Amino acid sequence: MAGETEAAYADDAYLSTLEARLLRLEGERGLVFDRTNFYASSGGQPGDTGFVETEDGRQIAIADTRYGEDRATIVMMPAEDEALPSPGETLVLHLDWARRYKLMRMHTACHLLTVACPYPVTGAAVGEDESRVDFDIPEAAADKAEITARLMDLVEANHPVFTRWITDAELDANPDLVKSKNVKPPRGGGRIRLVCIGDDGTVDTQPCGGTHVQETSEVGEIHIGKIEKKGKENRRFRIRFGPLPAS
Repeated sequence: MAGETEAAYADDAYLSTLEARLLRLEGERGLVFDRTNFYASSGGQPGDTGFVETEDGRQIAIADTRYGEDRATIVMMPAEDEALPSPGETLVLHLDWARRYKLMRMHTACHLLTVACPYPVTGAAVGEDESRVDFDIPEAAADKAEITARLMDLVEANHPVFTRWITDAELDANPDLVKSKNVKPPRGGGRIRLVCIGDDGTVDTQPCGGTHVQETSEVGEIHIGKIEKKGKENRRFRIRFGPLPAS
């Protein structure tokens, strides 16, 4: 197997462009670079889109980004009608930045929701205009206006958002860091990436491989658009941009 892909976005989510060398093709059309600023679909966040630019200025549209089977490589998938570059070429990777930034804001909002609604998480999905987080939560605890107000308090406080790394052993010693009831963070690499909110992570700290903004104020105005009952105790909260509509 060719070399692993360096996930440059893990340390800097604001890399909208990046120069990288094409290592090989994955299958018939997948592009595997030595490094990438394109996020690979995982953890409820969709893969990035955009384009790669060849040395002669040709643009190749990227329709999706995903992990390879070994999860050591990140595979960028060109649109079906695009001619492919050759391994060994150096290209410039351009994110669809407007889309990525909305996903960063939304993913950060999902983390804030787990603070405003401190119950075990049973599922989540990040979207450009709407995201969802599912909780194992009692019936009486779901109020859209109250939870929206808690969310906006966190947003407007403009807490810093940052990442740090811990070892597998440190995570084992602090199991409460994992908020998901059903899904555990990937293990085996020897270290775990944490996303932290607030000074020293005092507002929230949890394992996550996704992309996020640097300050909570960047999330902007958000609200709980809907709360759905999904089973005896499971509740689905839908987060949307903009103010809470008048009832």
